[in-house]
Amino acid sequence: MKALVHDRVSPHTLRMADAEDPVPRPSEALVEVVSFSFNFGEVAFRVPDLPDGTIPGWDAAGIVVTPAADGSGPPAGTRVVTFGWSGAWAERRAVDTAQLAVVPDGLDLGGTAALPVAGVTALQAVRQLGSIVGRRVLITGASGGVGRYAVQLAHRAGAEVIASVGSSERGIGLAELGAAEVVIGPEAMRGRAFGVIDNVGGKQLADAYLRLEPGGTAVAVGKASREPTTIDFEEARIRVDRGRIETFNIATPLGDDLEQLLRFAERDELDLSIGWRGDWADYRDAVEALLHRKVRGKAVLDIRQSV
Repeated sequence: MKALVHDRVSPHTLRMADAEDPVPRPSEALVEVVSFSFNFGEVAFRVPDLPDGTIPGWDAAGIVVTPAADGSGPPAGTRVVTFGWSGAWAERRAVDTAQLAVVPDGLDLGGTAALPVAGVTALQAVRQLGSIVGRRVLITGASGGVGRYAVQLAHRAGAEVIASVGSSERGIGLAELGAAEVVIGPEAMRGRAFGVIDNVGGKQLADAYLRLEPGGTAVAVGKASREPTTIDFEEARIRVDRGRIETFNIATPLGDDLEQLLRFAERDELDLSIGWRGDWADYRDAVEALLHRKVRGKAVLDIRQSV
């Protein structure tokens, strides 16, 4: 089969190559991949010392070719969206049945490849804030993959959403997704927020933290800035009182949360927010677009025609 593989001397440490077909474990289904997605984190923070030939990739959608031998999961021919910590960027992947969900017929199968890591991260981060009905929630990096899903899901949960972006162009479309206000950086926000979902890190996380209500929570999800965060806690004691920062790590398996997101999408309650889509032969263009902040939402790469 063809795959994008890790190669230390290639641009972005990726090249198209021949690879061996995966051999599923008893609890894994073999899936013919239709489309996969790039997440900013997996292209910006690649592990440089992976063995050459390793197939990276977290998110993919496709058709079950061989069901799991242990009887778990859907039968052959089922449309599924899948997650794993490797193996997505290839024509076929083996995936644990707890890490997949059946895609309803009414949805574009390839488009659902945008959902696993970004969508589930947003869903779990919103949950981490607790009840947000009638509360103000600030989302930084709101124009990215996680950010656009978080705007929609926080709005759906009853929050007044303030979307923080890097430029006015990056904020296009966020009001339609549920943002009550779009600001250029947390420092431009008026008033305070009950909760923060931060996808940027660095100075933006520090600025967002200082805008919490007393007792509020900032969930530190991402580090798109690639900068460390420094907080003046003497200033914070005066301005925030009892606010806190909580780290975030995605909880697996993702199957149940993926099913929930697919139900929202099927009812037109969740936009898949795909900002770049093209043939997987153009993977370098997709990586460049993500790294240079030219994608509003997710990047999806198609291997074959969606069914």
